[in-house]
Amino acid sequence: MGLSIQDWDWLRAQMPVARQWAYLDHAAVAPLSGPAQEAILQWVADATSNGSVNYPSWTVRVEHARTLAARLLGALPEEIALVNNTTAGVNLVAEGFPWQPGDNVVIRADEFPTNQYAWLHLADRGVETRRIPSDASGRVELDQIAAACDRRTRLISVSWVAFASGWRNDLDRLAELAHARGALLMVDAIQALGVFPLDVARTPVDFLAADGHKWLLGPEGAGVFFTRREHLNLLRPVGVGWNSVRDESDFSRIALVFKDTAARYEGGSQNVAGFSALAASMALLDQYGTEAMSSQIVEITDLACERLQSIGATILSDRSPERRSGIVSFEFPGRDPRELQRRCLEQKILLSCRAGRLRISPHAYNNEDDIGRLMDVLK
Repeated sequence: MGLSIQDWDWLRAQMPVARQWAYLDHAAVAPLSGPAQEAILQWVADATSNGSVNYPSWTVRVEHARTLAARLLGALPEEIALVNNTTAGVNLVAEGFPWQPGDNVVIRADEFPTNQYAWLHLADRGVETRRIPSDASGRVELDQIAAACDRRTRLISVSWVAFASGWRNDLDRLAELAHARGALLMVDAIQALGVFPLDVARTPVDFLAADGHKWLLGPEGAGVFFTRREHLNLLRPVGVGWNSVRDESDFSRIALVFKDTAARYEGGSQNVAGFSALAASMALLDQYGTEAMSSQIVEITDLACERLQSIGATILSDRSPERRSGIVSFEFPGRDPRELQRRCLEQKILLSCRAGRLRISPHAYNNEDDIGRLMDVLK
């Protein structure tokens, strides 16, 4: 059963940004939730007044972020590493994988730069990156990906949701395709994690990375990395430090024995303020669940598409049930998207320009009033 409008109004009340802004840009940098703000302020007050006296309680906050991330994915906490950002997570795979000259990686050509540069950087090791072009809606068919693979394909790396078009990939079918060819699946999940359902116990992705500063409503610099436990010894840890080893608190004993969890990839000291805030926002979203979140986001984006079309916009994102996401890309033929973006900003409406098109990305707390404000400017 869906949540009532009163429930979504309560979520909106947890987002201070909504008091002034029609904030429709969560695919860029999201505003912090109220609970995230409070978590940061509490840590700042404690660290300022007491220094590291309460350090043990800080580690509890960081571990809470790990637990919530695992719950969100249907993973085990020991399969989660807390990382600085998506780039850090992608590079754990790119730099730690046991590549051999002649291996290849298959990606979409419209991937966010993070999910391209990390693989292209492997060229000097003899690893080829195969980039598959998409059409205007972000469409890349499964048979195109299959055709790009061969017996030397070690990895397929995709975004769960494409950042510019909003195209949502079918991770179940991609995992099946990769594994049938002896390859593994890496997922950049930043544009869907927290608001679309994923259970890695049923959808066998191998690696996943996402920063928390988009749909998870956390700050920049606090993200998550998932690896299946059976792959722990496949990836060579990079950025090794005191926090990578089993006896991390015994500074008098040097023994390079890695933790038997994904925390081996964390290296050194953590962003306590960032992960405290991320945990607070994940706990907020956890009260609703990803099924309810995705339904609400689809409803508000469907409404936006309907109204945009009524005022002459061309919707470029694929809005079929299996492909739609929280991202809608659109254009007004003959009108300058940058000028329209500027006008929106003047009226405290935030959206983005990507690939010469306008892009909105509303969250579950956005409502019909926010869409109405957008229409008033664009029409």
